[in-house]
Amino acid sequence: MGAPSRLAGSVLVRSAGLSSAAVTVTVGKPGLVQARQGRGAGAMAGGSAGLPKRLGTLLSGLLECGAFCGLIFGWASLVFVLKDLQYFKGWCQPALDPNGTEPLDCRPQDEQFSLVFTIGSFMNNFMTFPMGFIFDRFGTTVARLIAISLYTGGTLLVAFSTPELAVLLFPAMSMLSVGGILLILTNMQVGNLFGKYRSIIITLYNGAFDSSSAIFLIIKVLYGHGLSLRTMFLFMAACSAWHLLRTLFLMPRTRIPYPLPPTYNYGLRCPGRSRSYRTYEEKRPPGEAGPEETPLEPVPPRGAAAPPAVPFAACACSARFAWHVAWLSVLQLRHYFFIGTLNPQLQRLAHGDAGLVSTYTNAFAFTQLCGVLCAPWNGLILDRHKRGKAPHPDGALGALADLQASVLSLVVTVVLGLLFSIAAAVPVLPVQFGTFVLQVLSRSFLYGGNAAFLAIAFPPQHFGKLYGLAMALSALVALLQYPCMAMVQGPLQGDPFYVNLGLIAVVLVAFVSPVVVARECRRQAKELGAAGTPLAAPPGAESPDKATH
Repeated sequence: MGAPSRLAGSVLVRSAGLSSAAVTVTVGKPGLVQARQGRGAGAMAGGSAGLPKRLGTLLSGLLECGAFCGLIFGWASLVFVLKDLQYFKGWCQPALDPNGTEPLDCRPQDEQFSLVFTIGSFMNNFMTFPMGFIFDRFGTTVARLIAISLYTGGTLLVAFSTPELAVLLFPAMSMLSVGGILLILTNMQVGNLFGKYRSIIITLYNGAFDSSSAIFLIIKVLYGHGLSLRTMFLFMAACSAWHLLRTLFLMPRTRIPYPLPPTYNYGLRCPGRSRSYRTYEEKRPPGEAGPEETPLEPVPPRGAAAPPAVPFAACACSARFAWHVAWLSVLQLRHYFFIGTLNPQLQRLAHGDAGLVSTYTNAFAFTQLCGVLCAPWNGLILDRHKRGKAPHPDGALGALADLQASVLSLVVTVVLGLLFSIAAAVPVLPVQFGTFVLQVLSRSFLYGGNAAFLAIAFPPQHFGKLYGLAMALSALVALLQYPCMAMVQGPLQGDPFYVNLGLIAVVLVAFVSPVVVARECRRQAKELGAAGTPLAAPPGAESPDKATH
């Protein structure tokens, strides 16, 4: 029997009566037809990778993001240790005061620490774009091996740095930043394993990314108990072995598809089989022409034109993406400026009291631990329409429902950013406790919402590139933090009040993005109402003009 007549496949069939059911049709030998029907997300996520394996992937990824990915954002805690070790101390200069004494003016030292953070945070974002291309092109394993190499190199550079070799902090923090963002980029696809909880898991991972900044607080506390900086960073470098084991056994070789095929598996036990949007039978009796599974996105017959796909350029040039980048950029700039100037700001408000500065630095770092608890709230907002008794609609109607749900998330994130900016502008030390709480809430919503929105609003095959491009463009805007810091240290004599007022005005620009998305939702709803709602459509396969307007 020829190959065309031996067609065997696993096809997802959707109709008006089975809008939330997955039906697997297997055609093997002539005359033999078997159908297996599963309901809802359980059929989607059940697969060959059992629940224990999927939970192992989820929890280990949560630990990875929460302990290793966003270290640089705990910079204020590490600066406290580095200052005690006399890093960049040579930049301090004598300054004659009215009493005739010559205390050291260490503002140039603070500028060096701010510059390390500025460059590291810039690389954290800017390098996400080429790394996103690597992830989309070569898959998870290659991307994670690069990330592990960068992370290991960064920790070793810090371990072997000295006050005389303080310049090593510049490449070290950049390598830690790029390695960390690439690790979380490969982890966010884990949400695809859990169907209707996808956005919640994406935001949870981003919250864990925020919480990882507390690792530098742990280093600060252990340093105070006599443990050397070198020993702690050598231990962190040794943890790379765990990252490598997880890459081999609990992550796919390429990408985790969405929607998830019923028999999808991944990890070292199924080498070469974890291809996105394609799944295969793993074992077959020798000599038997057993069933093969066809792609979830059907391949057109020979000679037929391929179904239209939204090109990357159309997504990147759309108004939706442009205003989303503006939304991300202005809010991120507000956070970066706050983190980069926190230590000198606390010193100014505490009038140089080292004990108070240490207390408030610890309080800030402790609040960062709550990021993993705050971020899923945004996921609940994004997935709120999926928790009713009615099945979640498919095709264009389902994509529209997801996009509509993202509008509230975007608005809440901007409101939190605005409240945080106002609190940060108040030059009263006790108010900073409230500022810390608002900062972690705003930041958790910002990064989790950014990743979830890009996964919802654009085709999945472009997620890595669009996520990287958004972060890279926002990194260019984030470079403005350094001239702002220089202005504070120079003409403003260490008082950031007027810069904070200006940043409040800048944050208001972020309100444009949810307005643009809401208008697009209304337009698409009218178009669907006029043309009739389709029963099914592949995810991300809307027409180019719908993605670009």
